[in-house]
Amino acid sequence: MYIYTSEQIKEADQLAETLGMETFALMENAGSGLYRQLAPLLGKQDKVAILSGKGNNGGDGIVLARYLKQNGYDAELIFPLGLPKTKVAARHFSYYKACGFKESPFLRERSYDWVVDGLLGVGAKLPLREDLQAVVKWINSRKAKVVAIDVPTGVASDTGEADPNAVKAGYTFSLHGFKPSGFLYPSSFYFGKKRAIDIGLPQTGKWKVWTKQDVARTLPKRAGNVHKGTFGTGLLAAGSDNMPGSAALAAIGAIRMGIGKLSAYTTNGAKNVIAGMVPEATYMERDFSNPAQCFQQKYAGIAIGPGLEPDEELEAFISQALELDVPVVLDAGALGNRTYPIRKAPVILTPHPGEFSRMTGIPAEKIAENRIQLASRFAKEQQVVIVLKGQYTVIAFPDGSGVINPTGNGSLAKGGSGDTLTGMLLAAVCTHEDMKAAVANTVYIHGACADAWVRENGSGTLAAHEFSQLLPKVMHEFEGQETI
Repeated sequence: MYIYTSEQIKEADQLAETLGMETFALMENAGSGLYRQLAPLLGKQDKVAILSGKGNNGGDGIVLARYLKQNGYDAELIFPLGLPKTKVAARHFSYYKACGFKESPFLRERSYDWVVDGLLGVGAKLPLREDLQAVVKWINSRKAKVVAIDVPTGVASDTGEADPNAVKAGYTFSLHGFKPSGFLYPSSFYFGKKRAIDIGLPQTGKWKVWTKQDVARTLPKRAGNVHKGTFGTGLLAAGSDNMPGSAALAAIGAIRMGIGKLSAYTTNGAKNVIAGMVPEATYMERDFSNPAQCFQQKYAGIAIGPGLEPDEELEAFISQALELDVPVVLDAGALGNRTYPIRKAPVILTPHPGEFSRMTGIPAEKIAENRIQLASRFAKEQQVVIVLKGQYTVIAFPDGSGVINPTGNGSLAKGGSGDTLTGMLLAAVCTHEDMKAAVANTVYIHGACADAWVRENGSGTLAAHEFSQLLPKVMHEFEGQETI
């Protein structure tokens, strides 16, 4: 489930050479892996066209075609751009012919049930050449199901850039690991369902897709001999008389995510609203001009921002919070264009793309195409954790590693869902020893709640307060997972 840029794939290939792994064998592994993924989707009567390009991506298609034909499938190997040019692909084509198989001509009038796109690999340049555009238009005009090898032709590997005429795949089988463009925009639109195929290269990636198994493996287990102090006291600075709901939703997220004790630092007007929804919390009247009382007790984590308006007093309060050696989560009104002190405990920022644009000065459309790269660069420069929200939320850590979250859907595009996430993060940093897992698990579970909702309800009907009921059910599922 790792993610690799095109440059990292080259480095992995070079490492394989030093370890004595020949490219010919790796291409064999790729083709056999593609076969194992594709064959269960096929019927024996299905007609399959494998369109192979001149490079090594086409070579993977050649091996796939051989496996299909050897196992009795009606498959045609087609070279619409000409015969393979790389030595390794040419060797595999010679072996293909030695097995008694032949290539087929590219006949535009012929119909197929499946078309495999093996035209270009991760090193492809955009925009597409005219000859490629013609082949891609033919693929997209078919009624056939389309499978892309590594990345769909016309889609960049490392960014969200995509040719308007790119192949629209129903499935994309990525070799060695996923490619960044599968999680960026607009490129991810062209991938369809994504699967990664292990081809025998060492897994050296710093970025990965977080999975249900990762959550089950790293979610803290609650032993019998515990008390509320075991799971930490969290400080939530949030809400106002005009926006009490933001603090209430964050408090719900914290309580349902398992925090031991929650102290809400808010206004009296907001307290009266929140207390009826979250009676488990304690309350302090907020005074940002004199926060000494607030910081007298010891906290396992602090969250600041939901329902707050940025001003000098809030900024001073944030500065004092950052002086404490505890994790600090900053959201909404607490997000600003500032530098962060070097500290042992993490600072976790949770911007949506518009907020990240204001923080960095980078236009939102550029962020969409380069979310992974830009979030990672900011995290390393500022030594913070970035949770860049949206579909495929990007979680970037200051050491250059990161996580892509696969859960969630459009039902989260509604006010209050981010406030709930902030409260959940506060609970997670108070209960997890592994801070990376704390953030990744929280974002995954938050999205899983939305997925659970839309399985039984309309996607536009989710309201943030529903997390009060969704979280117990979803958490129960994960706590029941067996891990090996």
